[in-house]
Amino acid sequence: MNSSIFHGSMVAMVTPFRDGGVDAAALKEHVEFLLKNGTDGLVPLGTTGESPVLTGDERTEILRTVIRAAKGKAPVVAGTGTNDTRTSIELSKGAEALGADALLVVTPYYNKPSQEGLFLHYEAVARATSLPVCLYNVPGRTGVNLLPETVARLAKIRNIVAVKEASGSVEQAAQIHAECDIAVVSGDDALTFPLMMQGATGVISVAANVVPREMADLCAAAAKGDIERARELHLRLLPLMKALFLESNPVPVKAALRLMGRGTGEVRPPLCAMSAANEEKLRRVLADFSLISSPGKRSGTGSTPRASAR
Repeated sequence: MNSSIFHGSMVAMVTPFRDGGVDAAALKEHVEFLLKNGTDGLVPLGTTGESPVLTGDERTEILRTVIRAAKGKAPVVAGTGTNDTRTSIELSKGAEALGADALLVVTPYYNKPSQEGLFLHYEAVARATSLPVCLYNVPGRTGVNLLPETVARLAKIRNIVAVKEASGSVEQAAQIHAECDIAVVSGDDALTFPLMMQGATGVISVAANVVPREMADLCAAAAKGDIERARELHLRLLPLMKALFLESNPVPVKAALRLMGRGTGEVRPPLCAMSAANEEKLRRVLADFSLISSPGKRSGTGSTPRASAR
């Protein structure tokens, strides 16, 4: 099955909330903003979308809104992974019925299955759908590491075509490339450039919620072998990438969008608002990038952001 869906700058989309509920209008506007600025793919209902605290009805509303707003201009990859295989299968079938183009399936969290358990989980999910499946390895959140040899076994299943590698290990990504021919996408913004230099096809990006054009440009430069341009963008964007993880994702990225005039910044418990000290650090970085006005000047209005030369 074709893995070409998983390339370039794919946005790990935030879920906008207002007064405790999903803000569908803001979500539609966010999709339009991302597509206007070169985004290659839309990934709702993942970690950045606060999927663990969404109801089933909210998941349906979010995915339907994103698909309709995308209008076929970019693939929509729905996050359907949970720590229960049966639920993951149900969500995957539901996403396919709604018209998603592919699935992002995180390793089961909390349960801490063995490598064989992980293989059987993914095998069951993949065989329940005809959509392309992207494995999602993020051991810092799930407590289990999907090892390269297990990825290689799973890559033999026809519709398992990609892995979002967020272990933080460049070496592990290299081992996956050595073991099999599956598409690898970075799950860490700061590792996009180094991973693409060794064969990754792109990134599922948090930062692209804020700087979609710059992340798309970075991935495009790396893909066509313009290493100097890709490296320049990588180094320029690193301070922003770091600032967006001053606290647990998606707290900082939602705060950044609020400061840019692009949402309320609301997150759901057990997450809470960013500390004042960290928000001030974030504010300074955003001002350095001309994403918001410096103190004493009128705030930005959410126009297309441009990273400043540093």
